[in-house]
Amino acid sequence: MDEQGSVKSNPKALIPIALFLILYLGNGIYFEYIRPCDGQMGFYVVSVVLAFTIALIAAFFQNKKRSFDEKIHICAQGIGDDNIVTMLFIFILAGAFSGIAGQAGGASSTANLLLSVIPGRFAVPGLFLIACLISMAMGTSVGTISVIVPIACAVADNGGLSLPLCVGVVVGGAMFGDNLSFISDTTIAATKTQGVAMKDKFRTNLRVALPAAVITLVILIVYAAMNNGAAIGSFDYNIFQALPYFIVLGMSVCGMNVFLVLIIGIIMFVPIGILTGSLEYSTALSSIGNGIAGMFETMIVTILVASVASLMKDNGGFEAILSLIRKKADSKRGGMAGISFLTAFMDIATANNTVAIVIAAPIAKDISDEYGVEPKKTASLLDTCSCIAQGIIPYGAQLLVASNIAKLPSFGLMPFLIYPFILALFVIISIIREK
Repeated sequence: MDEQGSVKSNPKALIPIALFLILYLGNGIYFEYIRPCDGQMGFYVVSVVLAFTIALIAAFFQNKKRSFDEKIHICAQGIGDDNIVTMLFIFILAGAFSGIAGQAGGASSTANLLLSVIPGRFAVPGLFLIACLISMAMGTSVGTISVIVPIACAVADNGGLSLPLCVGVVVGGAMFGDNLSFISDTTIAATKTQGVAMKDKFRTNLRVALPAAVITLVILIVYAAMNNGAAIGSFDYNIFQALPYFIVLGMSVCGMNVFLVLIIGIIMFVPIGILTGSLEYSTALSSIGNGIAGMFETMIVTILVASVASLMKDNGGFEAILSLIRKKADSKRGGMAGISFLTAFMDIATANNTVAIVIAAPIAKDISDEYGVEPKKTASLLDTCSCIAQGIIPYGAQLLVASNIAKLPSFGLMPFLIYPFILALFVIISIIREK
């Protein structure tokens, strides 16, 4: 800091995040493409928690002017931020909801119900719509892909349709829902770190995401119209198991408090699952616990990132990034472009859209303050750009899970990721049109 107490630009303060990228991205590429591990995705050999722990240790060794106790206090202030605490609590409920909903058969019943009312000729655009709706209701793109891709494979096989196309449109729809869902961890991270209401970010997002989705749907409908119809088979569903998802989706769109939405969803799935035979009392309890446990890594990463970010900011790392952006950006439009590039880069580096948002969010907030970007637009850019990158990179969990289920190479799915590419185009247009 200088005599006035302001933080000076210090590029060396970014060493911890550079160390994280080398550890995580470097090892991920090595174990995914150079020396693959049987039965394990390369980017998950090295835990993101381990990589960030090492980065945090490196951050503690910097800035000799600060005592160890002072650095602990800086970390505690970052972790104790109201938005971080709220985000952690929502993660707990989102995990519980995801666990009970999956065990109760809600996702598969909802998908099969929607597929049963779609004419066979329009199965491909139908898969896109189903993935959009399921992902918005579930709040997880990977969960949606895990449920819908097996159905897409069956549809492609029964109807003689292109398997990469069917799987690609499911991935695109999953990213659409993940980007807009009120209970998605990306939405939670983007809104809480910028201090904006979810409904405001949703409306801002919709102006970009909806036109991109409509154009994608038109392209798929034209494709379907140019091909002969085919029988796609029949799929079993239970209307009662699907009902809670539609109710949760409706409550979310209406802007109801996310805590209430998640609690109501959990409460609905328990009796419905037991009455329809998909759950027992014991499995209901265990599925909720497993769902919460599934969020532990995300929560730990959030805590670690908040700590590393706090130390980097105090050491002048954020100011170094801002100084670089100032050289390239001289307007609100430039600030938005900087936020978009920073977020996409972090996602490409970490292969995790939630982690990318948590890393980029504090810097993005400083950029938005300096260049007059509305917080709801910043939150929208964080979520949208991370989802675009995550939906395209072949080593991300989404494409790896989809390719594993469909027995296709992840690179082979990239040409069929229509929605993410169109969404990227609309983001660029929205930035260019900004005054």
